[in-house]
Amino acid sequence: MDMKIAEYFSTTGLLVGTFFLALSMTPTLVPRTAVLQGIVSGGALAAGYGLGVLGEALWAYLELPSAPRRVWLKLKGGAAVLCLIVTVLFMWQWSTWQGEVRALVEMPPGDGFQPLTVGAIALALFLVLWALGWKFKALWRRLSAKLGRFVPHKVSVVLGLLLSLYVFWLVVDGVLFSVLMRSADSSYRQVDAVIEADVPPPTDTLQAGSAASLLDWEQMGREGRRYVAAEPRADSLEAFLGEPAAQPRRVYVGMHVSDDVDVRAELALEELQRVGAFDRSVLVLITPTGTGWVDPPSIETIEYLHRGEVASVAAQYSHLPSALALLMEGDHGAEMAQALFRVVYGHWTTLPPDERPALYLNGLSLGALNSDRSFDFFDIINDPFQGALWVGPPFRQHTWRSVTDQREPGSPAWRPRFRDGSVVRFMNQDGGLEEGRAPWGPFRIAYLQYASDPITFFDPMMLTQEPDWMQSPRGPDVSDNLSWYPVVTMLQLAVDMLAGTSAPRGYGHEYAASHYIDAWYALTEPEGWTGAELDRLREHLATEDEQARRASYSSPSTPTFVPTAP
Repeated sequence: MDMKIAEYFSTTGLLVGTFFLALSMTPTLVPRTAVLQGIVSGGALAAGYGLGVLGEALWAYLELPSAPRRVWLKLKGGAAVLCLIVTVLFMWQWSTWQGEVRALVEMPPGDGFQPLTVGAIALALFLVLWALGWKFKALWRRLSAKLGRFVPHKVSVVLGLLLSLYVFWLVVDGVLFSVLMRSADSSYRQVDAVIEADVPPPTDTLQAGSAASLLDWEQMGREGRRYVAAEPRADSLEAFLGEPAAQPRRVYVGMHVSDDVDVRAELALEELQRVGAFDRSVLVLITPTGTGWVDPPSIETIEYLHRGEVASVAAQYSHLPSALALLMEGDHGAEMAQALFRVVYGHWTTLPPDERPALYLNGLSLGALNSDRSFDFFDIINDPFQGALWVGPPFRQHTWRSVTDQREPGSPAWRPRFRDGSVVRFMNQDGGLEEGRAPWGPFRIAYLQYASDPITFFDPMMLTQEPDWMQSPRGPDVSDNLSWYPVVTMLQLAVDMLAGTSAPRGYGHEYAASHYIDAWYALTEPEGWTGAELDRLREHLATEDEQARRASYSSPSTPTFVPTAP
Protein backbone atom coordinates (compact mmCIF):
# COMPACT_ATOMS: atom_id res chain seq x y z
CA MET A 1 0.00 0.00 0.00
CA ASP A 2 1.29 3.49 -0.85
CA MET A 3 2.79 5.12 2.26
CA LYS A 4 0.71 8.27 1.83
CA ILE A 5 -2.46 6.22 1.72
CA ALA A 6 -1.29 4.05 4.60
CA GLU A 7 -0.79 7.21 6.63
CA TYR A 8 -4.52 7.95 6.51
CA PHE A 9 -6.16 4.55 6.06
CA SER A 10 -5.90 1.46 8.22
CA THR A 11 -4.98 -1.61 6.23
CA THR A 12 -6.74 -3.86 8.72
CA GLY A 13 -9.78 -1.62 8.61
CA LEU A 14 -9.92 -1.74 4.81
CA LEU A 15 -9.60 -5.53 4.82
CA VAL A 16 -12.42 -6.02 7.31
CA GLY A 17 -14.50 -3.34 5.60
CA THR A 18 -14.07 -4.96 2.19
CA PHE A 19 -15.22 -8.29 3.61
CA PHE A 20 -18.29 -6.61 5.12
CA LEU A 21 -18.97 -4.91 1.78
CA ALA A 22 -19.00 -8.32 0.10
CA LEU A 23 -21.43 -9.72 2.67
CA SER A 24 -23.73 -6.71 2.15
CA MET A 25 -24.48 -8.01 -1.35
CA THR A 26 -26.40 -10.97 0.07
CA PRO A 27 -30.23 -10.88 -0.04
CA THR A 28 -32.50 -9.85 2.80
CA LEU A 29 -36.28 -9.35 2.96
CA VAL A 30 -37.13 -7.04 0.06
CA PRO A 31 -35.48 -6.24 -3.28
CA ARG A 32 -32.90 -3.46 -3.28
CA THR A 33 -32.20 -0.99 -6.05
CA ALA A 34 -28.63 -0.04 -6.98
CA VAL A 35 -28.98 3.14 -4.94
CA LEU A 36 -30.10 1.32 -1.79
CA GLN A 37 -27.43 -1.32 -2.35
CA GLY A 38 -24.86 1.47 -2.51
CA ILE A 39 -26.10 2.79 0.84
CA VAL A 40 -25.94 -0.69 2.38
CA SER A 41 -22.48 -1.38 0.98
CA GLY A 42 -21.11 2.00 2.02
CA GLY A 43 -22.43 1.54 5.53
CA ALA A 44 -21.04 -2.01 5.70
CA LEU A 45 -17.64 -0.87 4.43
CA ALA A 46 -17.54 1.89 7.05
CA ALA A 47 -18.70 -0.44 9.84
CA GLY A 48 -16.07 -3.05 8.95
CA TYR A 49 -13.39 -0.41 8.67
CA GLY A 50 -14.33 0.97 12.08
CA LEU A 51 -14.18 -2.47 13.66
CA GLY A 52 -10.78 -3.07 12.09
CA VAL A 53 -9.43 0.22 13.42
CA LEU A 54 -10.95 -0.47 16.83
CA GLY A 55 -9.30 -3.90 16.87
CA GLU A 56 -5.92 -2.40 16.08
CA ALA A 57 -6.34 0.24 18.77
CA LEU A 58 -7.39 -2.34 21.37
CA TRP A 59 -4.45 -4.55 20.47
CA ALA A 60 -2.04 -1.66 20.94
CA TYR A 61 -3.77 -0.53 24.15
CA LEU A 62 -3.36 -3.99 25.68
CA GLU A 63 0.29 -4.00 24.53
CA LEU A 64 -0.10 -7.45 23.02
CA PRO A 65 2.81 -8.88 21.01
CA SER A 66 2.76 -8.28 17.28
CA ALA A 67 4.06 -10.51 14.47
CA PRO A 68 7.26 -9.46 12.68
CA ARG A 69 6.63 -6.85 9.98
CA ARG A 70 7.59 -9.26 7.17
CA VAL A 71 5.12 -11.92 8.37
CA TRP A 72 2.45 -9.31 9.05
CA LEU A 73 2.71 -7.90 5.52
CA LYS A 74 2.32 -11.39 4.05
CA LEU A 75 -0.73 -12.06 6.19
CA LYS A 76 -2.27 -8.76 5.12
CA GLY A 77 -1.45 -9.47 1.51
CA GLY A 78 -3.12 -12.88 1.64
CA ALA A 79 -6.15 -11.42 3.44
CA ALA A 80 -6.42 -8.68 0.80
CA VAL A 81 -6.46 -11.24 -2.01
CA LEU A 82 -9.07 -13.32 -0.18
CA CYS A 83 -11.30 -10.27 0.42
CA LEU A 84 -11.00 -9.26 -3.23
CA ILE A 85 -12.01 -12.72 -4.42
CA VAL A 86 -14.96 -12.87 -2.01
CA THR A 87 -16.12 -9.38 -3.06
CA VAL A 88 -16.01 -10.24 -6.77
CA LEU A 89 -17.91 -13.49 -6.21
CA PHE A 90 -20.59 -11.85 -4.10
CA MET A 91 -20.98 -8.98 -6.55
CA TRP A 92 -21.36 -11.51 -9.36
CA GLN A 93 -24.15 -13.19 -7.40
CA TRP A 94 -25.95 -9.95 -6.54
CA SER A 95 -28.23 -9.91 -9.59
CA THR A 96 -29.16 -13.57 -9.08
CA TRP A 97 -29.99 -13.07 -5.42
CA GLN A 98 -32.01 -9.93 -6.11
CA GLY A 99 -33.84 -11.75 -8.92
CA GLU A 100 -34.86 -14.49 -6.48
CA VAL A 101 -36.15 -11.94 -3.97
CA ARG A 102 -38.05 -10.06 -6.69
CA ALA A 103 -39.66 -13.32 -7.82
CA LEU A 104 -40.75 -14.10 -4.23
CA VAL A 105 -42.60 -10.77 -4.00
CA GLU A 106 -43.96 -11.04 -7.55
CA MET A 107 -41.92 -8.22 -9.02
CA PRO A 108 -40.54 -8.30 -12.58
CA PRO A 109 -36.78 -8.83 -13.08
CA GLY A 110 -34.61 -5.81 -12.41
CA ASP A 111 -32.10 -4.06 -14.65
CA GLY A 112 -29.21 -6.16 -13.39
CA PHE A 113 -26.25 -5.16 -11.27
CA GLN A 114 -25.00 -1.59 -11.74
CA PRO A 115 -21.47 -1.65 -10.26
CA LEU A 116 -20.65 1.97 -11.09
CA THR A 117 -23.75 3.27 -9.29
CA VAL A 118 -23.30 0.96 -6.31
CA GLY A 119 -19.58 1.67 -6.11
CA ALA A 120 -19.90 5.45 -6.37
CA ILE A 121 -22.58 5.68 -3.66
CA ALA A 122 -20.77 3.21 -1.39
CA LEU A 123 -17.47 5.06 -1.76
CA ALA A 124 -19.04 8.48 -1.21
CA LEU A 125 -20.84 7.32 1.95
CA PHE A 126 -17.73 5.58 3.22
CA LEU A 127 -15.56 8.67 2.72
CA VAL A 128 -18.07 10.86 4.57
CA LEU A 129 -18.18 8.45 7.50
CA TRP A 130 -14.39 7.98 7.37
CA ALA A 131 -13.89 11.76 7.53
CA LEU A 132 -16.11 11.93 10.60
CA GLY A 133 -14.16 9.07 12.13
CA TRP A 134 -10.86 10.81 11.38
CA LYS A 135 -12.08 13.97 13.13
CA PHE A 136 -13.21 11.85 16.08
CA LYS A 137 -9.84 10.11 16.26
CA ALA A 138 -7.99 13.47 16.17
CA LEU A 139 -10.15 14.82 18.99
CA TRP A 140 -9.62 11.65 21.00
CA ARG A 141 -5.85 11.90 20.66
CA ARG A 142 -5.83 15.57 21.60
CA LEU A 143 -7.97 15.08 24.70
CA SER A 144 -6.01 12.00 25.75
CA ALA A 145 -2.72 13.90 25.39
CA LYS A 146 -3.98 16.74 27.60
CA LEU A 147 -5.37 14.36 30.20
CA GLY A 148 -2.10 12.42 30.13
CA ARG A 149 -0.44 15.28 31.96
CA PHE A 150 -2.51 14.53 35.04
CA VAL A 151 -3.41 10.81 34.95
CA PRO A 152 -1.72 7.58 33.82
CA HIS A 153 -1.61 6.95 30.07
CA LYS A 154 -4.16 4.15 29.95
CA VAL A 155 -6.59 6.12 32.07
CA SER A 156 -6.17 9.17 29.83
CA VAL A 157 -6.95 7.07 26.75
CA VAL A 158 -10.23 5.82 28.23
CA LEU A 159 -11.24 9.24 29.57
CA GLY A 160 -10.35 10.85 26.25
CA LEU A 161 -12.56 8.35 24.44
CA LEU A 162 -15.53 9.02 26.72
CA LEU A 163 -15.14 12.80 26.42
CA SER A 164 -14.84 12.57 22.64
CA LEU A 165 -18.03 10.55 22.43
CA TYR A 166 -19.78 13.14 24.58
CA VAL A 167 -18.57 16.06 22.44
CA PHE A 168 -19.58 14.33 19.21
CA TRP A 169 -22.99 13.52 20.67
CA LEU A 170 -23.51 17.16 21.61
CA VAL A 171 -22.61 18.27 18.09
CA VAL A 172 -24.71 15.67 16.31
CA ASP A 173 -27.74 15.83 18.59
CA GLY A 174 -27.62 19.48 19.52
CA VAL A 175 -26.64 21.01 16.19
CA LEU A 176 -26.86 18.75 13.14
CA PHE A 177 -29.89 16.75 14.24
CA SER A 178 -31.76 19.82 15.44
CA VAL A 179 -31.21 21.68 12.17
CA LEU A 180 -32.33 18.71 10.09
CA MET A 181 -35.37 18.08 12.25
CA ARG A 182 -36.46 21.71 12.18
CA SER A 183 -36.13 21.72 8.41
CA ALA A 184 -38.13 18.49 8.12
CA ASP A 185 -40.77 19.77 10.52
CA SER A 186 -41.23 22.95 8.49
CA SER A 187 -41.42 21.07 5.19
CA TYR A 188 -43.95 18.49 6.33
CA ARG A 189 -46.03 21.11 8.09
CA GLN A 190 -46.40 22.89 4.74
CA VAL A 191 -47.32 19.63 2.99
CA ASP A 192 -49.93 18.91 5.64
CA ALA A 193 -51.55 22.29 5.02
CA VAL A 194 -51.89 21.83 1.24
CA ILE A 195 -55.53 22.05 0.08
CA GLU A 196 -55.83 19.77 -2.95
CA ALA A 197 -58.24 20.90 -5.66
CA ASP A 198 -59.24 17.32 -6.48
CA VAL A 199 -60.33 16.66 -2.86
CA PRO A 200 -63.36 18.97 -2.40
CA PRO A 201 -65.15 19.37 0.93
CA PRO A 202 -68.19 17.09 1.40
CA THR A 203 -71.69 18.34 0.71
CA ASP A 204 -73.47 15.70 2.82
CA THR A 205 -74.20 17.43 6.12
CA LEU A 206 -73.63 14.17 8.02
CA GLN A 207 -70.07 13.93 6.77
CA ALA A 208 -67.18 15.25 8.82
CA GLY A 209 -65.80 18.45 7.33
CA SER A 210 -69.10 19.54 5.79
CA ALA A 211 -70.70 22.93 6.42
CA ALA A 212 -72.73 21.40 9.29
CA SER A 213 -69.75 19.57 10.79
CA LEU A 214 -68.07 20.44 14.07
CA LEU A 215 -64.77 19.85 12.29
CA ASP A 216 -63.40 22.45 9.91
CA TRP A 217 -62.38 21.03 6.53
CA GLU A 218 -59.14 23.02 6.32
CA GLN A 219 -58.09 22.07 9.85
CA MET A 220 -58.26 18.35 9.10
CA GLY A 221 -54.88 18.32 7.39
CA ARG A 222 -54.02 16.76 4.05
CA GLU A 223 -54.36 13.12 5.11
CA GLY A 224 -57.55 13.76 7.06
CA ARG A 225 -59.22 15.38 4.06
CA ARG A 226 -58.17 12.47 1.86
CA TYR A 227 -59.49 9.97 4.37
CA VAL A 228 -62.90 11.62 4.70
CA ALA A 229 -63.22 12.30 0.95
CA ALA A 230 -62.61 8.62 0.18
CA GLU A 231 -65.63 7.56 2.25
CA PRO A 232 -67.52 5.16 -0.05
CA ARG A 233 -71.05 6.18 -0.98
CA ALA A 234 -74.00 3.98 -0.05
CA ASP A 235 -75.08 3.75 -3.69
CA SER A 236 -71.62 2.46 -4.67
CA LEU A 237 -71.85 -0.21 -1.99
CA GLU A 238 -75.35 -1.13 -3.13
CA ALA A 239 -74.22 -1.38 -6.75
CA PHE A 240 -71.59 -3.93 -5.80
CA LEU A 241 -73.56 -5.79 -3.14
CA GLY A 242 -76.83 -5.90 -5.04
CA GLU A 243 -78.74 -5.07 -1.88
CA PRO A 244 -79.43 -2.05 0.37
CA ALA A 245 -76.41 -0.62 2.18
CA ALA A 246 -75.88 2.08 4.76
CA GLN A 247 -73.67 5.13 4.36
CA PRO A 248 -70.37 4.62 6.24
CA ARG A 249 -69.33 7.47 8.48
CA ARG A 250 -65.74 8.60 8.87
CA VAL A 251 -64.56 11.16 11.41
CA TYR A 252 -61.09 12.66 11.43
CA VAL A 253 -59.62 15.26 13.78
CA GLY A 254 -56.52 17.09 12.57
CA MET A 255 -53.76 18.58 14.69
CA HIS A 256 -54.65 22.14 13.69
CA VAL A 257 -57.84 22.00 15.76
CA SER A 258 -56.00 22.33 19.07
CA ASP A 259 -52.65 21.63 20.71
CA ASP A 260 -54.51 19.86 23.52
CA VAL A 261 -55.08 16.15 22.84
CA ASP A 262 -58.05 16.07 25.23
CA VAL A 263 -59.75 18.87 23.30
CA ARG A 264 -59.22 17.01 20.03
CA ALA A 265 -60.54 13.79 21.58
CA GLU A 266 -63.69 15.45 22.96
CA LEU A 267 -64.35 17.08 19.59
CA ALA A 268 -64.02 13.68 17.91
CA LEU A 269 -66.59 12.22 20.31
CA GLU A 270 -69.01 15.07 19.68
CA GLU A 271 -68.70 14.63 15.93
CA LEU A 272 -69.21 10.87 16.25
CA GLN A 273 -72.41 11.52 18.14
CA ARG A 274 -73.52 14.12 15.60
CA VAL A 275 -73.16 11.73 12.63
CA GLY A 276 -74.85 8.83 14.46
CA ALA A 277 -71.73 6.67 14.76
CA PHE A 278 -72.99 4.89 17.88
CA ASP A 279 -76.08 3.72 16.00
CA ARG A 280 -73.96 1.65 13.60
CA SER A 281 -73.14 -2.02 13.95
CA VAL A 282 -69.38 -1.47 14.09
CA LEU A 283 -67.22 1.38 15.36
CA VAL A 284 -63.48 1.39 14.57
CA LEU A 285 -60.91 3.51 16.44
CA ILE A 286 -58.03 4.00 14.02
CA THR A 287 -54.60 5.19 15.08
CA PRO A 288 -52.94 6.57 11.92
CA THR A 289 -49.26 6.55 11.00
CA GLY A 290 -46.95 9.50 11.60
CA THR A 291 -48.29 11.89 8.97
CA GLY A 292 -51.85 11.05 9.90
CA TRP A 293 -52.21 8.63 6.99
CA VAL A 294 -54.77 5.82 7.15
CA ASP A 295 -54.19 2.90 4.78
CA PRO A 296 -57.31 3.02 2.51
CA PRO A 297 -57.98 -0.76 2.38
CA SER A 298 -57.73 -1.05 6.16
CA ILE A 299 -61.10 0.70 6.56
CA GLU A 300 -62.73 0.23 3.16
CA THR A 301 -62.69 -3.55 3.50
CA ILE A 302 -64.65 -3.62 6.75
CA GLU A 303 -67.10 -1.05 5.35
CA TYR A 304 -67.88 -3.44 2.49
CA LEU A 305 -68.03 -6.51 4.74
CA HIS A 306 -70.59 -4.86 7.02
CA ARG A 307 -72.57 -3.28 4.18
CA GLY A 308 -71.79 0.27 5.23
CA GLU A 309 -72.91 -0.21 8.85
CA VAL A 310 -69.53 1.08 10.02
CA ALA A 311 -68.35 4.30 11.63
CA SER A 312 -64.69 5.07 12.16
CA VAL A 313 -62.64 7.77 13.81
CA ALA A 314 -58.98 8.77 13.58
CA ALA A 315 -57.03 11.58 15.22
CA GLN A 316 -53.79 13.01 13.88
CA TYR A 317 -50.86 13.34 16.28
CA SER A 318 -48.09 14.40 13.89
CA HIS A 319 -47.47 15.73 10.39
CA LEU A 320 -44.06 14.01 10.21
CA PRO A 321 -43.33 10.58 8.73
CA SER A 322 -43.41 7.83 11.32
CA ALA A 323 -39.64 7.50 11.82
CA LEU A 324 -39.23 11.23 12.41
CA ALA A 325 -42.37 11.38 14.57
CA LEU A 326 -40.96 8.66 16.78
CA LEU A 327 -37.61 10.45 17.10
CA MET A 328 -38.87 14.02 17.53
CA GLU A 329 -42.23 13.69 19.22
CA GLY A 330 -41.78 10.68 21.46
CA ASP A 331 -45.03 9.85 23.18
CA HIS A 332 -47.29 12.26 21.27
CA GLY A 333 -48.87 9.40 19.30
CA ALA A 334 -49.59 7.36 22.41
CA GLU A 335 -51.00 10.39 24.21
CA MET A 336 -53.41 11.13 21.36
CA ALA A 337 -54.45 7.48 21.08
CA GLN A 338 -55.02 7.27 24.84
CA ALA A 339 -57.11 10.44 24.92
CA LEU A 340 -59.28 9.30 22.02
CA PHE A 341 -59.77 5.83 23.45
CA ARG A 342 -60.59 7.22 26.87
CA VAL A 343 -63.46 9.43 25.70
CA VAL A 344 -64.87 7.09 23.05
CA TYR A 345 -64.66 3.97 25.19
CA GLY A 346 -65.98 5.95 28.15
CA HIS A 347 -69.09 6.95 26.22
CA TRP A 348 -69.44 3.48 24.68
CA THR A 349 -69.60 1.87 28.14
CA THR A 350 -72.57 4.08 29.09
CA LEU A 351 -74.68 2.60 26.28
CA PRO A 352 -76.82 -0.53 26.69
CA PRO A 353 -74.69 -3.53 25.64
CA ASP A 354 -77.34 -4.80 23.23
CA GLU A 355 -77.68 -1.41 21.51
CA ARG A 356 -74.12 -0.16 21.15
CA PRO A 357 -71.83 -0.96 18.20
CA ALA A 358 -69.09 -3.56 18.30
CA LEU A 359 -65.90 -1.62 19.10
CA TYR A 360 -62.56 -2.43 17.45
CA LEU A 361 -59.10 -0.85 17.40
CA ASN A 362 -57.00 -0.67 14.26
CA GLY A 363 -53.52 0.58 13.39
CA LEU A 364 -50.79 0.05 10.83
CA SER A 365 -47.07 0.29 11.63
CA LEU A 366 -46.50 3.16 14.08
CA GLY A 367 -50.30 3.32 14.33
CA ALA A 368 -50.29 -0.27 15.63
CA LEU A 369 -47.63 0.63 18.19
CA ASN A 370 -49.58 3.61 19.52
CA SER A 371 -52.93 1.82 19.34
CA ASP A 372 -51.50 -0.91 21.58
CA ARG A 373 -50.51 1.79 24.07
CA SER A 374 -53.93 3.44 24.04
CA PHE A 375 -55.51 1.31 26.77
CA ASP A 376 -54.72 -0.76 29.82
CA PHE A 377 -56.25 -4.22 30.15
CA PHE A 378 -57.05 -3.55 33.81
CA ASP A 379 -59.26 -0.61 32.76
CA ILE A 380 -61.38 -2.65 30.35
CA ILE A 381 -61.51 -6.05 32.00
CA ASN A 382 -65.02 -5.51 33.41
CA ASP A 383 -66.44 -4.31 30.09
CA PRO A 384 -64.06 -5.25 27.26
CA PHE A 385 -64.42 -3.99 23.73
CA GLN A 386 -64.49 -6.57 20.93
CA GLY A 387 -60.86 -6.54 19.80
CA ALA A 388 -58.12 -5.12 17.62
CA LEU A 389 -56.56 -5.59 14.20
CA TRP A 390 -52.91 -4.53 14.28
CA VAL A 391 -51.06 -4.61 10.98
CA GLY A 392 -47.32 -4.63 10.33
CA PRO A 393 -46.50 -3.84 13.98
CA PRO A 394 -42.99 -2.50 14.65
CA PHE A 395 -40.82 -4.80 16.74
CA ARG A 396 -41.13 -2.32 19.62
CA GLN A 397 -44.83 -2.99 20.12
CA HIS A 398 -45.05 -4.39 23.64
CA THR A 399 -47.91 -6.86 23.21
CA TRP A 400 -46.53 -8.16 19.90
CA ARG A 401 -43.09 -8.79 21.35
CA SER A 402 -44.44 -10.41 24.50
CA VAL A 403 -46.74 -12.75 22.58
CA THR A 404 -44.09 -13.60 19.99
CA ASP A 405 -41.52 -14.40 22.66
CA GLN A 406 -44.02 -16.65 24.47
CA ARG A 407 -45.27 -18.43 21.33
CA GLU A 408 -46.00 -22.14 21.27
CA PRO A 409 -42.93 -24.32 20.66
CA GLY A 410 -42.61 -25.23 17.00
CA SER A 411 -44.50 -22.20 15.70
CA PRO A 412 -42.38 -19.76 13.65
CA ALA A 413 -41.69 -16.22 14.80
CA TRP A 414 -43.22 -14.85 11.58
CA ARG A 415 -46.59 -16.53 12.34
CA PRO A 416 -46.67 -17.51 16.01
CA ARG A 417 -49.30 -19.54 17.81
CA PHE A 418 -50.01 -18.11 21.24
CA ARG A 419 -51.39 -20.45 23.88
CA ASP A 420 -54.71 -21.93 22.78
CA GLY A 421 -55.51 -19.16 20.29
CA SER A 422 -58.60 -17.99 22.14
CA VAL A 423 -57.39 -14.37 22.41
CA VAL A 424 -54.46 -13.66 20.07
CA ARG A 425 -53.94 -14.98 16.56
CA PHE A 426 -51.58 -14.16 13.69
CA MET A 427 -52.01 -14.29 9.93
CA ASN A 428 -50.00 -13.66 6.78
CA GLN A 429 -50.65 -14.13 3.05
CA ASP A 430 -51.63 -17.77 3.66
CA GLY A 431 -54.09 -17.08 6.49
CA GLY A 432 -53.69 -18.21 10.07
CA LEU A 433 -56.63 -16.68 11.93
CA GLU A 434 -58.54 -19.93 11.56
CA GLU A 435 -55.89 -21.70 13.66
CA GLY A 436 -56.47 -22.25 17.36
CA ARG A 437 -56.92 -25.17 19.70
CA ALA A 438 -59.79 -23.35 21.39
CA PRO A 439 -62.60 -21.28 19.86
CA TRP A 440 -61.84 -17.59 19.45
CA GLY A 441 -63.24 -15.77 22.47
CA PRO A 442 -65.34 -12.57 22.66
CA PHE A 443 -62.21 -10.39 23.01
CA ARG A 444 -59.90 -10.88 20.02
CA ILE A 445 -56.54 -9.52 18.90
CA ALA A 446 -55.51 -10.24 15.33
CA TYR A 447 -52.10 -9.52 13.85
CA LEU A 448 -51.64 -9.25 10.09
CA GLN A 449 -47.96 -9.38 9.20
CA TYR A 450 -45.75 -10.58 6.36
CA ALA A 451 -42.50 -12.44 6.95
CA SER A 452 -40.90 -10.06 4.42
CA ASP A 453 -41.83 -6.93 6.39
CA PRO A 454 -38.56 -5.36 7.60
CA ILE A 455 -40.37 -2.84 9.79
CA THR A 456 -41.83 -5.68 11.84
CA PHE A 457 -38.77 -7.90 11.91
CA PHE A 458 -35.94 -5.39 12.26
CA ASP A 459 -34.32 -5.74 15.67
CA PRO A 460 -31.15 -4.04 16.95
CA MET A 461 -30.26 -7.32 18.68
CA MET A 462 -29.44 -8.83 15.28
CA LEU A 463 -26.25 -6.78 15.53
CA THR A 464 -24.78 -9.71 17.44
CA GLN A 465 -27.29 -12.57 17.28
CA GLU A 466 -29.38 -14.33 14.66
CA PRO A 467 -33.11 -13.50 14.92
CA ASP A 468 -35.67 -16.25 15.40
CA TRP A 469 -37.56 -15.43 12.18
CA MET A 470 -34.55 -16.63 10.16
CA GLN A 471 -34.84 -20.12 11.58
CA SER A 472 -36.47 -22.90 9.58
CA PRO A 473 -39.22 -23.02 8.47
CA ARG A 474 -39.08 -19.58 6.88
CA GLY A 475 -41.91 -17.45 5.64
CA PRO A 476 -43.12 -18.08 2.08
CA ASP A 477 -41.79 -14.70 0.94
CA VAL A 478 -38.30 -14.98 2.49
CA SER A 479 -35.33 -16.19 0.44
CA ASP A 480 -33.56 -19.41 1.41
CA ASN A 481 -30.30 -17.64 0.54
CA LEU A 482 -30.76 -15.08 3.30
CA SER A 483 -28.05 -15.59 5.92
CA TRP A 484 -27.25 -13.79 9.15
CA TYR A 485 -23.96 -11.94 9.50
CA PRO A 486 -23.07 -9.89 12.60
CA VAL A 487 -23.41 -6.14 12.06
CA VAL A 488 -24.03 -6.50 8.29
CA THR A 489 -27.50 -8.04 8.52
CA MET A 490 -28.67 -5.29 10.88
CA LEU A 491 -27.46 -2.66 8.39
CA GLN A 492 -29.24 -4.49 5.56
CA LEU A 493 -32.52 -4.61 7.46
CA ALA A 494 -32.20 -0.94 8.43
CA VAL A 495 -32.00 -0.03 4.73
CA ASP A 496 -34.71 -2.58 3.91
CA MET A 497 -37.05 -0.44 6.00
CA LEU A 498 -36.57 2.27 3.37
CA ALA A 499 -37.48 -0.21 0.63
CA GLY A 500 -40.24 -2.07 2.51
CA THR A 501 -43.01 0.17 1.16
CA SER A 502 -41.78 -0.13 -2.43
CA ALA A 503 -42.75 -3.81 -2.65
CA PRO A 504 -46.08 -4.72 -4.29
CA ARG A 505 -49.23 -4.97 -2.20
CA GLY A 506 -49.09 -8.26 -0.35
CA TYR A 507 -45.38 -8.15 0.54
CA GLY A 508 -42.94 -6.14 2.63
CA HIS A 509 -44.79 -3.34 4.41
CA GLU A 510 -47.51 -3.00 1.76
CA TYR A 511 -50.64 -4.78 3.01
CA ALA A 512 -53.12 -6.01 0.42
CA ALA A 513 -56.87 -5.43 0.49
CA SER A 514 -57.51 -9.16 0.12
CA HIS A 515 -55.63 -9.86 3.35
CA TYR A 516 -57.44 -7.05 5.17
CA ILE A 517 -60.68 -8.72 4.04
CA ASP A 518 -59.60 -12.06 5.49
CA ALA A 519 -58.51 -10.41 8.73
CA TRP A 520 -61.65 -8.32 9.27
CA TYR A 521 -63.89 -11.21 8.22
CA ALA A 522 -62.35 -13.58 10.78
CA LEU A 523 -62.24 -10.91 13.47
CA THR A 524 -65.75 -9.47 13.13
CA GLU A 525 -67.66 -12.40 11.54
CA PRO A 526 -70.10 -10.42 9.34
CA GLU A 527 -73.15 -12.36 8.26
CA GLY A 528 -74.34 -13.26 4.80
CA TRP A 529 -71.06 -13.80 2.97
CA THR A 530 -70.25 -16.89 0.93
CA GLY A 531 -66.83 -17.92 -0.29
CA ALA A 532 -67.70 -16.87 -3.83
CA GLU A 533 -68.88 -13.44 -2.67
CA LEU A 534 -65.71 -12.90 -0.67
CA ASP A 535 -63.65 -13.80 -3.75
CA ARG A 536 -65.61 -11.28 -5.79
CA LEU A 537 -64.96 -8.61 -3.14
CA ARG A 538 -61.24 -9.40 -3.15
CA GLU A 539 -61.13 -9.01 -6.91
CA HIS A 540 -63.16 -5.78 -6.80
CA LEU A 541 -60.97 -4.12 -4.16
CA ALA A 542 -57.76 -5.40 -5.73
CA THR A 543 -58.78 -3.63 -8.96
CA GLU A 544 -59.58 -0.44 -7.08
CA ASP A 545 -56.30 -0.69 -5.20
CA GLU A 546 -54.31 -1.03 -8.43
CA GLN A 547 -56.10 1.96 -9.93
CA ALA A 548 -55.36 3.99 -6.80
CA ARG A 549 -51.69 3.04 -6.95
CA ARG A 550 -51.44 4.12 -10.57
CA ALA A 551 -53.07 7.42 -9.69
CA SER A 552 -50.61 7.84 -6.79
CA TYR A 553 -53.47 8.17 -4.36
CA SER A 554 -51.51 6.70 -1.50
CA SER A 555 -49.40 9.09 0.52
CA PRO A 556 -45.63 8.78 0.05
CA SER A 557 -44.33 6.24 2.50
CA THR A 558 -41.54 6.68 4.97
CA PRO A 559 -40.35 3.90 7.44
CA THR A 560 -41.09 3.89 11.09
CA PHE A 561 -39.11 2.34 13.38
CA VAL A 562 -38.99 2.11 12.68
CA PRO A 563 -42.28 3.35 9.61
CA THR A 564 -43.20 2.78 8.44
CA ALA A 565 -45.84 3.94 6.26
CA PRO A 566 -46.15 7.69 5.84
